[in-house]
Amino acid sequence: MTLKTREGDLIETLEGLIFDVKGLVHPQDRVVAFIRYFREARGDRVRNGLSYGKVYSLSNRYALLKQNYPQYLVLDPVFDERMCEVPINCLKEIYDPIAKLQQLEKGESMDALESKALNLGLLLGEKAGIRRNSIGISGSILVGLHRANSDLDLIVYGSANCRKVNITLRKMLNDPDSALRPYDSSDLKRLFDFRSKDTAMCFEDFVRTESRKAFQGKFMDTDYFIRFVKDWYEIDEKYGDFQYKNLGCAKIKATVSDDSESILTPCSYSIENTTVTEGLKNVPITKICSFRGRFCEQARKGEAVMARGKVEKVMDTRTDRSHFRLLIGSHPTDNMILV
Repeated sequence: MTLKTREGDLIETLEGLIFDVKGLVHPQDRVVAFIRYFREARGDRVRNGLSYGKVYSLSNRYALLKQNYPQYLVLDPVFDERMCEVPINCLKEIYDPIAKLQQLEKGESMDALESKALNLGLLLGEKAGIRRNSIGISGSILVGLHRANSDLDLIVYGSANCRKVNITLRKMLNDPDSALRPYDSSDLKRLFDFRSKDTAMCFEDFVRTESRKAFQGKFMDTDYFIRFVKDWYEIDEKYGDFQYKNLGCAKIKATVSDDSESILTPCSYSIENTTVTEGLKNVPITKICSFRGRFCEQARKGEAVMARGKVEKVMDTRTDRSHFRLLIGSHPTDNMILV
C-alpha cells in the first residue's frame, strides 16, 4: 500500500496519537512525522470529550515516544538518523489542510478562530490571485484541538503560488489599512522566548532575521504562520533516491549564492566561499538545509551567514554523484545567523 502525505498534513494513529508530517519524501510503508498531541487526562485541549496534551520541542517529542511509544522511533537506513516514523498500518486518519479550508468554506458551524483562519485563507487567495485549492489550514485547527488563543497555521502549495503569496503578504504588511500587521518588538520578544528553548540564538541575531519575514505576523490581532510547500507535481524524488551519511557537526561561515527555495519547507540555501570554523574540516559544503519552518527565509542571496548543524554527505543513487550539506534544526545548538 502506497500513501501520499506531505509537509503540513497531520496523521492520527489507532491509539489516538496525532503527528505532524515532516518533509515530502517518505518510505513506502511509513510516514516521517513528529508527535504533536497525545491523550492526557489533565490535558488542556478537548475534542469529542477526550483531553489531549501538546508537546512542543523536538527533544520532548523524542523523549515522549522513547518512554511511551518506542515503536515509532526507528534508525532509518536512508537518512542515517533515528527518526520518528509511523507505519501506515497504524494510521486511523489523515488530516488534509485543503479539505479543512473547503469544509469551513461550506458554511459549517465554526468558532471565532476557525472563522479567522478561513478569512485569512480566502483573503490571501484573492489578493495573490491563486486558486483556493492551493491553500489549506493546518495546525491545531485542522484536528479540532485549538484553543481561543491558538495561532493561525496556513499552508500554500506550489512554488509559484508560494512566491505570489509571499509578495502579497509583504504588500499587505506595508498597508496601514490591512488586517495584517508585522510583529512589533514585544511580539518578537515573546517569539524569541518560545523559540530559544529549542534553538540557541541571541535576541539581537533573532530580531535581525525574524523582523524581515512576511509569512509570520498578526491577522486581526491573532498570530499567523504561513508555510510554503511544493505541490505534488513538483516532487519527483522518491525515498532512497538519495542516501544521507551523517559525518558529524560543524559550524561554518559562507555566502548565500541562491535563495530561491528559502521560503519553502523544507528550505534550502546554496552557498559559496564556505569556511568551516568548528568541527569537521576539509569538506566542501555547498548547501544549508532545514525541515523546520523557523529557518525559512533566514538569509538572502549575497548575504554572509554563520550556521551550525549536522554535516551530511548526500549521495544520488541514480547518478552516483554526491555533495555535502549542513542540515540545521535537529539539535538545540543548531542555528543560522547573519554576519
